[in-house]
Amino acid sequence: MNPLLLIAGPCAIESRDVVMTTAERLREVCDPLGIRLYFKSSFDKANRTSASPRGVGMDQGLRILQEVKTQFGLPILTDVHESWQCAPVAEVADVLQIPAFLSRQTDLLEAAARTGRTVNVKKGQFMAPWDMGGAISKIRSVSPETDIWLTERGSSFGYGRLVVDMTSLVEMQRFGCPVIFDATHSVQQPSSQQGITGGNREMVPYLMRAALAVGIDGLFIETHPDPDHAISDAANQIRLSDIQSLLTQAVQINQLVQEDR
Repeated sequence: MNPLLLIAGPCAIESRDVVMTTAERLREVCDPLGIRLYFKSSFDKANRTSASPRGVGMDQGLRILQEVKTQFGLPILTDVHESWQCAPVAEVADVLQIPAFLSRQTDLLEAAARTGRTVNVKKGQFMAPWDMGGAISKIRSVSPETDIWLTERGSSFGYGRLVVDMTSLVEMQRFGCPVIFDATHSVQQPSSQQGITGGNREMVPYLMRAALAVGIDGLFIETHPDPDHAISDAANQIRLSDIQSLLTQAVQINQLVQEDR
């Protein structure tokens, strides 16, 4: 039985303390559950709705992520926004993540592929699942052996709302790449709070359970010790105190689905 893959951590690197506290707790929870954990946090939230705090920056952020890797033995996933960032980020990160808004950016996809690291491409809110074939082909054109993950994070539905089409998970699996469901970004309500993205974390467990029932390879869940005061995605990050019960449920559903296959 394949262990559940989990990408988790605070949305943005606000401070060393928040990152280390979250990483330690995630490790404590995931090890007994047999979860394959990748720690995720972003050194720069470049795709913000307004001119709001973006994080600690690349140099300091990578130092903190390296500390997580060294102290807790966790593989690291983080975002890249520009082509020149890929090589230095790959010195620390095991997986380079292409943000959803940049999922068609050819130069960025190719630069990430050239690092030899796994590339996680988040499906743009404006893209159909089968359009992800274009991102895959761009990566494969420069590095045929690169491991590629595809992540669903919801699709734009009018103004200020996202919806999740669960059949998109099945469609993307046809590419033969691991498919991950981003349960926290999928409950975002973009630009719904006077230029700030809102959300509804109460809906995360429901969407998570539905995606696991469809059959996926992994989950993406952002979590924070005090999400209401986080600098990014405050409304949809999961409280760190709630993460154990949520992941226990996720593992149980994943086991049932795998046994039924």
